[in-house]
Amino acid sequence: MRRILQLPNNVITKIAAGEVIERPASVVKELLENSLDAGSTRIDIDIEEGGSELIRVVDNGHGIHPDDLELAFSNHATSKLANADDLFAVRTMGFRGEALASIGGVAQVNLQSRTVDALVGTELSCHGSDLSPIRVWNGAVGTRIEVRHLFFNTPVRRKFLRTASTETGHICEIVTRIALSTPGLHISLKHNGKKVYEIPATADLLERIGIFFGKEVRDQLYAIDRQQGPAHLFGYIADPACERGNAKAQYLFLNGRWIRDRSLGHALQEGYRGLLMTGRYAVAFLYLEIPPDQVDVNVHPTKSEVRFRDSSALYSFILSTVRNRLSEEELTARMQAPSPSASTNGTGSYFSPKPTEYTPSLFAMPGFPAFSKQPMVAGVGNQGSGIRDHESGIGSQESGDESQESGSEEVPTTAKDQGPRTTDSSEVLNAIQLHNTYLVVETTEGMLVIDQHALHERVLFEAIKGRLKQGTLESQHLLIPEPVELSAEQAALVLERRRDLEELGLGVEDFGGNTVIITRYPALLGRRSPAEILKRVVDHLVSQDQVPTREQMLNGLMSLMACHAAVRSGDPLNAEEISALVEMRHLSNDTHHCPHGRPTALLFTRQELDRQFRRV
Repeated sequence: MRRILQLPNNVITKIAAGEVIERPASVVKELLENSLDAGSTRIDIDIEEGGSELIRVVDNGHGIHPDDLELAFSNHATSKLANADDLFAVRTMGFRGEALASIGGVAQVNLQSRTVDALVGTELSCHGSDLSPIRVWNGAVGTRIEVRHLFFNTPVRRKFLRTASTETGHICEIVTRIALSTPGLHISLKHNGKKVYEIPATADLLERIGIFFGKEVRDQLYAIDRQQGPAHLFGYIADPACERGNAKAQYLFLNGRWIRDRSLGHALQEGYRGLLMTGRYAVAFLYLEIPPDQVDVNVHPTKSEVRFRDSSALYSFILSTVRNRLSEEELTARMQAPSPSASTNGTGSYFSPKPTEYTPSLFAMPGFPAFSKQPMVAGVGNQGSGIRDHESGIGSQESGDESQESGSEEVPTTAKDQGPRTTDSSEVLNAIQLHNTYLVVETTEGMLVIDQHALHERVLFEAIKGRLKQGTLESQHLLIPEPVELSAEQAALVLERRRDLEELGLGVEDFGGNTVIITRYPALLGRRSPAEILKRVVDHLVSQDQVPTREQMLNGLMSLMACHAAVRSGDPLNAEEISALVEMRHLSNDTHHCPHGRPTALLFTRQELDRQFRRV
């Protein structure tokens, strides 16, 4: 049997480096954080071959005392902690004292530093944890670190590095985070001698966002600033039309440190619920300040994950702040075509999230909106959904997946330089139906194109939500309960959520084995198959990445019901029905998007039409 042995220091250092130093970007991150903790106001970064051959970081901070130079390469040597209690009040970027020791263990490092009160600086080299004698260095105040041949003594790890362009991209992301988290910092980046970024200290946060993400994003941002107890949340959230296909454009900073947190990221997405399509993500730059004793940053080796003392309160804080801020904006999409001589690059149109100037007044809605003179089903009457009862069944395109058909294309937009304006319903002049799908409405502001299904879906969703709050959502008992065969997992999930389904008028009971029976059915859904609707509900529940809260589940199911009850794409409408549907835009603040996040209308202004026909 092998005996327990104390590992040599060089092996310990390489193990620690494996946790802290993943790639060249990890080195840049650690060195930049040390520079910030040293009070630097300017940091210059030079890299070669994606950082695998050279990483040079030069700052103008307060420097390292000559007597501490060797100690800087020791494990767990730091100037930022004095005792264990300091771990619960960390105010610096770094605190573990592992960075330089880890870097020195897997690279050839040259460290030069000079403090303000020293006449000359000092220099020290560390090659694979082997230290050179300290030498005199005649340099400026601050610290200069060169890291060469990363992973030179661990060739297996060096083989896992990606191409120079990929590694450079990761370094650019680190620089982006540091530049966004530290306004007032002058930071530059060069790769193989060519300038990549030069961010002056005078560039404010909005200007920095424009530098890294372009004018398109910068001009679609809404400022937020809210205090709740000791927590302060500020920054910018983007218009829903600025959405992306992943969450990489969501930046969350905690007390100046970039972090990732699934719970707070989910809160941000929830704030956009109903404004983004499935699989699309909001763009946001959020800064959260809370007392250091309310958070534990000693959770992850890279310090990118933290643990909050009251995470649920922060979740609600972010969700409500985002949702309330978006509700202040008029988010109807605006269509902006290219100039007559410009190319559309094959897209054929340009979408702009600029607030439309067509915002009908709202009026009280006692029940579901009347859409036609005929009641939809017995027992509901003129307060039913009002649509004609089409017996075409439930097509897959009418579920939430229908939202995937359009609206996800990213195209150029214009600046948000005007606030929302409101008009009254008398501004609606004429309306016609095109392709049994779209309604074209003449307004005094121009031409409004409405998706009939998306608009009716939103109106019904708001009506269902209102009825649910009042406890007056109608349902009808089935004369003969309908059995539905499910898998064991699905049956258990449905029965677990039985009370929530009851609230929505869907009565479900256990019938033994994997079979459940439907006893009641939402009157809103007319003669559509109860079994098919239940299967849609099951699909919705199973598709959730995590167990949804009651509010999330009810919202999802209300969206599903509204989608199936709404007038379909392809349904012909008569003049009276067209007029009634257009009037439904007045019934909610959120009629600019359907519950699945698809826009319900696009506005072509009169000025834009005149420009296209060269009248101006």
